[in-house]
Amino acid sequence: MAKNKQKGKASGSRSKLTVALTVFWSLFVVGVIALGVVFSLISNGKIGYMPPIEELENPKNRFASEVYTSDGKLLTTYYQDTDNRVYVDYNQLSPDLVKALLATEDIRFTQHSGIDFKALFRAIIKRVILQQKSAGGGSTLTQQLAKQLYTPTADNIFERALQKPIEWVIAVKLEKFYTKEEILTMYLNKFDFLYNAVGIKTASQVYFNTTPDALNTEQSATLTGMFKNPSYYNPRRFPERSLERRNLVLDQMRVAGFLDSESCDSLKLLPITLDYQKVDHTEGLAPYFRQYLRVTMTHSKPDRKNYASWQDQLFQDDSLAWETNPLFGWCHKNKKLDGTDYNLYIDGLKIYTTIDSRMQQYAEEAVHEHIAMDLQPKFFKEKSRRSYAPYTNNLTTREVDSILWMSARQSERYRILRKSGMSQQEIRKVFTTPIEMEVFSYNGMIDTVMSPLDSIRYHKHFLRAGFVSMDPYNGYVKAYVGGVSFNPFEYDMVMTGRRQVGSTIKPFLYTMAMEEGFSPCDPVRNEPITLMTEAGEAWSPRNSGDKMVGEMVNLRWGLANSNNWISAYLMSKLSPYSFVKMLRSFGIRGHLDPVYSLCLGSCEISLAEMVSAYTAFVNGGIRVSPMFVTRIEDNDGNVISYFSPQMYEVFSEETCYKMETMLRAVINEGTGVRIRIKYGIKADMGGKTGTTQNKSDGWFMGITPKLVSGAWGGGEDRDIHFDFMTEGQGANVALPIWALYMNKVYADPTLGYSQQDSFYIPEPYLTPCGISTAPVENESLEGIFDDL
Repeated sequence: MAKNKQKGKASGSRSKLTVALTVFWSLFVVGVIALGVVFSLISNGKIGYMPPIEELENPKNRFASEVYTSDGKLLTTYYQDTDNRVYVDYNQLSPDLVKALLATEDIRFTQHSGIDFKALFRAIIKRVILQQKSAGGGSTLTQQLAKQLYTPTADNIFERALQKPIEWVIAVKLEKFYTKEEILTMYLNKFDFLYNAVGIKTASQVYFNTTPDALNTEQSATLTGMFKNPSYYNPRRFPERSLERRNLVLDQMRVAGFLDSESCDSLKLLPITLDYQKVDHTEGLAPYFRQYLRVTMTHSKPDRKNYASWQDQLFQDDSLAWETNPLFGWCHKNKKLDGTDYNLYIDGLKIYTTIDSRMQQYAEEAVHEHIAMDLQPKFFKEKSRRSYAPYTNNLTTREVDSILWMSARQSERYRILRKSGMSQQEIRKVFTTPIEMEVFSYNGMIDTVMSPLDSIRYHKHFLRAGFVSMDPYNGYVKAYVGGVSFNPFEYDMVMTGRRQVGSTIKPFLYTMAMEEGFSPCDPVRNEPITLMTEAGEAWSPRNSGDKMVGEMVNLRWGLANSNNWISAYLMSKLSPYSFVKMLRSFGIRGHLDPVYSLCLGSCEISLAEMVSAYTAFVNGGIRVSPMFVTRIEDNDGNVISYFSPQMYEVFSEETCYKMETMLRAVINEGTGVRIRIKYGIKADMGGKTGTTQNKSDGWFMGITPKLVSGAWGGGEDRDIHFDFMTEGQGANVALPIWALYMNKVYADPTLGYSQQDSFYIPEPYLTPCGISTAPVENESLEGIFDDL
């Protein structure tokens, strides 16, 4: 009986076990089938978003375009919003970086096919069952890439849990289309390291001022540590946290066998040493050039309705550029394989420019040293405690107020207030009410309390400048300085700004005279001259000096000393209309009045136009246009566009020799003599100074056998200038910039420019009028400088 009971109990237990196992396996099978159905639905896009195969094979990556100097330095990147990502290949990655990433994020990366089931099971047990927060992640690098590419930010933990299965499916598909190296590279190119550093290449530059292939072990570990949480392990804001995380990465590398214990321990003792490079388009080398290049390449086809009524000249210039300049509007003129325009901000272009980073640095230093450190303090001193400051003493207080209010009406603040419906009285009150603001200084921005109108007046105290340097044979622009500081003075005085050029126009007049049969040795009496204009009015130019008045001189002397009477004499023998035609052949595009006073530089010309025009004096009478870019490549390194010099014959080679001898005389014995005396440059060179009426503009154009460079200096408005000629003339305002720059260039042997370089001038032209034009020793010029 007892045995029967025991048998019944055993039989019942087996029956229950059988039922339990049946239920378990049934549920298991159903679960597997359900999972299979779910993953099938996910794979086919029925649940959640599943990118099409075409997109998986070619993910929509947005890469910043890179701009390089002629000597191989990265000048800037153009990117959209915060997507400052530059593509890098796997072979451009540091081996230490790859090892650090694998050791920390996915040690079995080479062994799985997108999902690491061992790591996933460990994460589930520790997180779900054991409730451990530090259980480690179960996501592979491929899953993290899938998340980067296709997963939006989840609003809560449940939404994130639903996203996981979708990422698993995408990860498996990615593994089918890409090699392990490609997946790892895509991940590194996509990750956001903060501070507009998206992708490993930009991050290497921003945090360590290096490239991905040059990252050392500790730098690689620091950046790898940011993958867990870039904000929390930010090495700039939280160096202690970052150091702890870096050392953990180093430990992981040791555990994985990538580092030995001794190396690991020694590296962990090192501090984190950053070389932070801020990503800001207003800072860094050549900001004016970078802005010009961006605007030029993205310019749309000119349409008159998009220009203001007073922008006729700008519309004409842009229309001409669209037809003749391949760089102007490049992004719209050139098409991708799919027929769409290139996008400078997301297509990962590589733009190779003519700028030399060393020469650009020297040019910016020269402008700063002369304007900020020398001329500006003198200007502040002259205008100190003057009611009319920063304007000339020729203006009344009412005239100054009128000019300032005109500037206020041109400001963005005024336009916003006007658009809001404020009356003129209300707007004036806003502009005269002090508020907290930042104002510029050469020692950094200053926090202060000032009215907007006073801030306009304050910033107008700062003198402006421009400088550009070109190769006269191919037009390569080596240095481009559009102003004293891009922030806040963004107006570009190389390509955009136009100012009266004064006596720097005279070599063009003398060129026309040489073409018409004149000679540098032709005699002329240095005396006042009066010409009758077409309107029947008398025009009598004045001279600033009284040298050799009433005596016989020659044309060579007239140009060397910038004599206005000699220029007027030549104009009387030629024609204002012919001179306009000659200026057009020199590449001058702006408005030109065919009047006698044109020979003294009353017209407004850009600095770039002037430097381009002066290249003809070195290049045998052939002018070359400024060239900024040599080639453009796509993201795969394929050359899309090559650029070639644009050259125009202006005058004969014989005239070129004559002009070179006369321009040399300007430096050796004329208004540019302080190049020799004060700055000690003995090189073979020529040049021309220029000072406009009331000393509003100071110019200097200089030519050497291998470089043509030009400098301009002045105030923002024409009525802002020095009150005395001593400080306001071109030889004092602009010439020193050129001299400082050339001394720096000559001192750098890596550039290939030497003071032993010389012009090729045939023997008959070397000693015109029996006077040698060769460079002279400084001692022979003593006393001349004192008169200038």
